[in-house]
Amino acid sequence: MNTRLALLLSVGILLSKSTAIAQTMINIETNRTALILETDADSALIFTHFGPRLSHTGDYQQIRGLDKFKPGNDDLYNKREAYTSAGSLTLLEPALSVTHANGDKSVVLHYVSHTVQKIDDNRTLTTIHLEDSRYHLQVALYYQSYYQEDVIEQWTAISHREKGNIVLNKYASASLTLPGKNFYLKSHHSGWGREMASEEEPLTHGIKTLDAKLGTRTNLLQSSSFMVSLNQPATEDAGEVIAGTLAWTGNFRIDFETFDEYYLRVTAGINNFASNYILAPGTPFVTPKFIFTYSNQGKGAASQHLQRWARNYQLADGKGERSTLLNNWETTYFDFDDAKLNALIQDTKKLGVDVFLLDDGWFGNKYPRNNANGGLGDWQPNKQKLPNGLVSLARNATANGVKFGIWIEPEMVNPRSELYEKHPDWVVREPGRKEYYMRNQLVLDLANPAVQDFIFNTVDGLFNEIPGLAFIKWDCNSLIYNAHSPYLDNQDHFYVAYVQGWYNILERLRRKHPLTPMMLCAGGGSRVDYGALQYFTEFWPSDNTNAFDRIFIQWEYSYYFPAIALDNHVTDMGKQPIKFRTDVAMMGKLGFDVRVNELAPQDLLFAQQAVTCYNSIKDIIWHGEQYRLQDPYKEKVTSMAYVNSHQDEAIVFNYYVASTYTTTIGLPIKMKGLAPDKQYKIEEINVYPGTKSTIDSTKTYSGDFLMNIGFNPEVSARRTSVVLRVTAI
Repeated sequence: MNTRLALLLSVGILLSKSTAIAQTMINIETNRTALILETDADSALIFTHFGPRLSHTGDYQQIRGLDKFKPGNDDLYNKREAYTSAGSLTLLEPALSVTHANGDKSVVLHYVSHTVQKIDDNRTLTTIHLEDSRYHLQVALYYQSYYQEDVIEQWTAISHREKGNIVLNKYASASLTLPGKNFYLKSHHSGWGREMASEEEPLTHGIKTLDAKLGTRTNLLQSSSFMVSLNQPATEDAGEVIAGTLAWTGNFRIDFETFDEYYLRVTAGINNFASNYILAPGTPFVTPKFIFTYSNQGKGAASQHLQRWARNYQLADGKGERSTLLNNWETTYFDFDDAKLNALIQDTKKLGVDVFLLDDGWFGNKYPRNNANGGLGDWQPNKQKLPNGLVSLARNATANGVKFGIWIEPEMVNPRSELYEKHPDWVVREPGRKEYYMRNQLVLDLANPAVQDFIFNTVDGLFNEIPGLAFIKWDCNSLIYNAHSPYLDNQDHFYVAYVQGWYNILERLRRKHPLTPMMLCAGGGSRVDYGALQYFTEFWPSDNTNAFDRIFIQWEYSYYFPAIALDNHVTDMGKQPIKFRTDVAMMGKLGFDVRVNELAPQDLLFAQQAVTCYNSIKDIIWHGEQYRLQDPYKEKVTSMAYVNSHQDEAIVFNYYVASTYTTTIGLPIKMKGLAPDKQYKIEEINVYPGTKSTIDSTKTYSGDFLMNIGFNPEVSARRTSVVLRVTAI
């Protein structure tokens, strides 16, 4: 070969590589954030950047290459692919693992094409098509960006054209590669009555996994919501942080794997535990959505992104209204009849709330629901307790100017029930093994279409039976033990099919009854995710209604979920005065579960005035921006604020949370979210009858002063709960 030809070939090869490297760059941008993907010389799709949006789009091209400080550059094992696949070059934890029809396990994905669809002025859907051409395996990556909310949803569709079925061994929704010197994970572990306990830890070498294998109530032990701080632990108002959550109400798995010293890979999706999924040719498998956001202004901004996105797009009726209510559970438990319930309807009216909610115990005849041992599955009103049926109660509620709601747990069955006797084949249980009961009940097989029809008809029938049914509390109290579906031929599909069956029921119900408020409950807050909350208006955070504990529980939920989604009830749990308990419950959707007829006259008067007060401020709490002002874990006084969109009104809740007695009144608390140049007055609201506020409401302060110097709510051991209204003048 002559020198000139060799030179031309060399130049051609270099040009070819340069063209391949730069041939495709995909920008997924929001108002403040950019996610940048591009192809490399092998047509692999590489994760280049997720962080601040740059002013000049062309600058993104310079990002790759800045870290090429060693031979090998994007070397085999640490190539930062946007969706990693197993069996070839990737030796770290993959997002996708497949067994092909011929038994081979390798997958090599190459970029094919992408499209960008402008849904509206705020939303853009970017679809990227990848393919393993040898096996005719296609992967579509979907990125839906929300411009104003600075949130991105990612999910995946997997399909193939092989001659036989393939097996999906792992099928994550998303895989993010994050650069940084250090990484810190904020995650949440739970147990009954102690939901959303938080811990933050450095991510060291190896894999940290958050997962659930419980089948139902999948957030019971760990939450699928998290935050990762980059380089150093982020504070409320400073530092880089990624917040993420998975919209899936079943077994989940989120892997955090550090590699190559300066990278973290986050892989999130359905847990592949006991769930190898057989996929036929031409039938796509679509994963749930992984929702994430970036903030370089700390955890507070990241949580506001998620809350705003949820209210505007994901939470059922997120921009709408909610109903206050009185629940009978902690008043009567299973022991009630028509007379008691009608008296409680009168108490509902007396209290001034919107709905009377009839809880567990209203159904079952052959096996009356007088305790937790029987009746689940037999959803007919108990004739001894309710001889006139539910319709009589609903009409009495209407006559008294209140609405009627009801509790139901339609996914479950007691062995002592007519349903169990008629349809043992509808129950999740392992054949030939001893049944294991949680709360004396078993789980129905939602993979079975006949069971789905039964549950749909049960709930739909309540709408037909109860005129003006205004609220449903949907409970789920059991985990899935001895997981086996009598309906499915392939048990590896069970955990996925169960959730898909549940979603199918909810889709049908929402098509027919789109506006009825529904509470998502699961032995407390063990079923809280955005896959479910697209159908539910709210959720029950915890069966622990001790107001002191609830401050911490509600604080942690606020990182991912808006206040309008949290159901908070005033109960008799705990030793705090009724004002403290009510103020804490007002930081979301207010409800009561108390014996109204046994309240002292002053307590009843306070509760009535509190409902009126709440109705005057609830719109700010539900739809305003939420700011965590002072941390209950670090301070003697904790504080939370809600600010309306015009920055002319804010509601600030302040509580004494010291573990040891002190008479000291703390330092001023700095506000957030106000307009610096506006003047504000501050008044104390929701004051207990007969007491006088110490707050001087005649003074005025600039927003600049309140945010940089602060204001002292004068909370102490003698004045444990103070609610302030901050109003522009």
